[in-house]
Amino acid sequence: MNSIHDIIKASIEVKQRLLQDSAMQLNLQLVANTCANVFRDGGKVLFCGNGGSAADAQHISAELSGRFYTDRDPLYAEALHVNSSYMTAVANDYSFDVVYSRMVKACGRKGDVLVGISTSGNSKNIINALQQARDLGMITVGMTGEGGGKMKDLCDHLLMSPSKDTPAYKKPIS
Repeated sequence: MNSIHDIIKASIEVKQRLLQDSAMQLNLQLVANTCANVFRDGGKVLFCGNGGSAADAQHISAELSGRFYTDRDPLYAEALHVNSSYMTAVANDYSFDVVYSRMVKACGRKGDVLVGISTSGNSKNIINALQQARDLGMITVGMTGEGGGKMKDLCDHLLMSPSKDTPAYKKPIS
């Protein structure tokens, strides 16, 4: 059983590993520069994820289209799950496995960026979206936990957290 103290300590240890990982920091900078260049060229950055990863996708895209840190023009960033009518219709008529890949096919263009977020790296709908993005000539970025799962082979840039700790699989704190 994990205490709150243990959870906070583990979080700090992951961040300490990131501070010591110069390759990861360079990779993060490369992804940031890539996105900045895409925005500068009039492109967009699309995000997809499930559950908490969907919330992360929506938060990041809101910061980019809003005013993260500085007052500036809005950037075209979108979380692909925010149209609930679309999501439920496609999941019902086709399957949940294709909800993101169909939306990528509809609005993704060569040179745009797709960021797929999956803690395991094995979410079928994220994998399908990344494959569709590659087919369109988009730049693919994966955000995942340690190991990268199946999506690692579909990502031009892979941001792997140095942790396998996924709260979805943990027992509640007592």
